[in-house]
Amino acid sequence: MPDFDPIDLALIDLLQQDARTPQATLAKRVGLAPSSVNERIRKLAESAIVTGYRAHVAPEALGYDLLAFVYAGWSDPATEPAFLAAVEKEPAIVEAHHVTGSWNYMLKVRVRNTRMLEGLLAKVIKAVAGVERTETIIVLSSAKETSVVPTRDPDWYK
Repeated sequence: MPDFDPIDLALIDLLQQDARTPQATLAKRVGLAPSSVNERIRKLAESAIVTGYRAHVAPEALGYDLLAFVYAGWSDPATEPAFLAAVEKEPAIVEAHHVTGSWNYMLKVRVRNTRMLEGLLAKVIKAVAGVERTETIIVLSSAKETSVVPTRDPDWYK
């Protein structure tokens, strides 16, 4: 982990909790002047530690009730560029991870229902020339789902 002081780490934690927190409030919480907080946040953004600000939207509120993980595999490395281009264009694919093991990629997908999942598999993922196999895991429920990145190593790591 890069070398951050406790104030930087506190700011990162606070911004991850609520990026809309006014800088005056952040300044009070970390014990600095608002101008100093503004400068630190600017430096965190310039160094690509903070990469943007987003609203967290409940997928179910928009009708995207089905969460699934799709593993995709192929043997010809030339398949990857076309696969990644298809993944990049498809909003239903919310994450794509190059993985170890017998699969090339693991995709996290959000769709409305199994019919939409079937269409995504057939018309997007398996439609890429060279994709030889897929395996889909449908999520029944999620005990934890977050995009928060830890700012400190856990005690068990020491």
